[in-house]
Amino acid sequence: VFYMTIYVYLKLKFNKEFKKKIIMNEFLITIVFIIVLVFSVYSYATYLTKSGKAEDADGNFIPDAWEEKFGWFFSSKGIIMLILGIILGYVLGILFPYI
Repeated sequence: VFYMTIYVYLKLKFNKEFKKKIIMNEFLITIVFIIVLVFSVYSYATYLTKSGKAEDADGNFIPDAWEEKFGWFFSSKGIIMLILGIILGYVLGILFPYI
C-alpha cells in the first residue's frame, strides 16, 4: 500500500510537470513565430525602400504608405523587440534552467 501511494504521488507530480512543459513548449513556438513575423515585416520594409520599389521621402527605410497606416508599429520598434526578447528569455529560462 505504501508503494502504491508513492507511485500515485510520483505519477501525479510528473504528469503536472509534463503538462507544464507542453504548455511552455507551445508558448515558446508562438513567441518565436511572432518574433520571426515582426522581423520579416521590418526586413521587408527595408528591402522595399532600398530597392526603390516603395517611396521613402524621409529616408528611415519605412515606405511612406506603410508609415501613414502603421506608424505606431514602426515608431515602437525598439520597445516591441525588447518586450519580445524579455519574454523569449524568460520562457527559455523556464524550459532550460541549467543551461
